[in-house]
Parts: sequence; C-alpha cells; structure tokens
Amino acid sequence: MARGRTRSRRPQFSVSRRGHGRFTTPPCVLNRASLDQNLLRSYFATVYELPTESGLLRVSMDGEIVKDTESLPPLLRSKFALLTAYNPRSMLLPRRVNDGRHQVMRDMLILGCFRVEHCVGYDEEPEGVWREPAWLVHGIERDEAQIFGRTFRQNCVLYCRDAKPELIVTDPTCDDIGRTFPGNWRLRT
Repeated sequence: MARGRTRSRRPQFSVSRRGHGRFTTPPCVLNRASLDQNLLRSYFATVYELPTESGLLRVSMDGEIVKDTESLPPLLRSKFALLTAYNPRSMLLPRRVNDGRHQVMRDMLILGCFRVEHCVGYDEEPEGVWREPAWLVHGIERDEAQIFGRTFRQNCVLYCRDAKPELIVTDPTCDDIGRTFPGNWRLRT
C-alpha cells in the first residue's frame, strides 16, 4: 500500500497564472446543520413584553392559529422585527460587552431611520432566569431584519407582518440562512 498524502475534507483552492482563484476540488457540506429542536421550542415559548399605547403587551409565538386577526392588538398586525445583539450564536458574553453591542445596534437602527423601542424577551418557566433585552423595530423590511441578525451573529430574528410572526434563521451554523419557522401569536396575561 502506497503511503501518500490523504486528501483533506477542505476544498483545495488554486490560483491561476492570471491571478484568478478557483476550487480544484468541489466544496461540500458533510453534515448540514439544522436548528436544534430544543432551541426552536425555547424561541417559540419565549415571552416578549412589547410596549404599546395602552401599556405592556405580553406575547409568545406558540399560540393557536388565529382565524380573525382583527381581534389581535394593532401592534401584532403591523410590520416589525424584534432584534437583539446580546449573546451572539448563543455564546454568553459579559454584560458590559452585550450592552455595548446592543447600543451599537440601536444607533445603527436609528441612523437607518427606524422607529425603535425597548422590549424584553424572557423565559416564563418557574426555574427560568433568562432575560434578554431586544429592540422592537417598527416598519423594517424582512431582508433588512435578516441582515441585522447576520451582522450581529444572531441565530434567528423574529419578524412579523400581517399578524404572522416567523423566526428567520440568520446564522449559517444553525441552518440554511433565510429558513423560516412560522408561528402564531399567543397573548399572555
């Protein structure tokens, strides 16, 4: 048996005489990641406190299908996204770092002429201690929300239009970018 170099699993890249690069072996994805089901369930069960004119509105995405969307509060029938810069790719960062990243996100959103309000997402389980600030961004387009999620290395962003909330994957290590997981609003008391 001849001993030689074994081909690595990484694609080989070469540069031609003209300076153009090309792959000599095709890049492949062996074990395509898919969003962890426990993480997905926790996203859907997260309770969000959203500011409205009549006070705080507590909602989650794990509700039943709503037949009459007119019965939902006006905010939930509008176009918005919930964005955060905290804990990129679910890595816990020090509070000071998270706060700084979150403030940069806010500044970028305001420079983009979006109306931004503070909101909070949290785990309602009795033993749950997780709370994460987010920005309620009014009128943002789906593509822009996805770009903010990618820029700040978030697994997903929550986007809503016409009373239809959805999680949009923004991290390629979680799942295909842009893959959506539709939900239904559930009003919490």
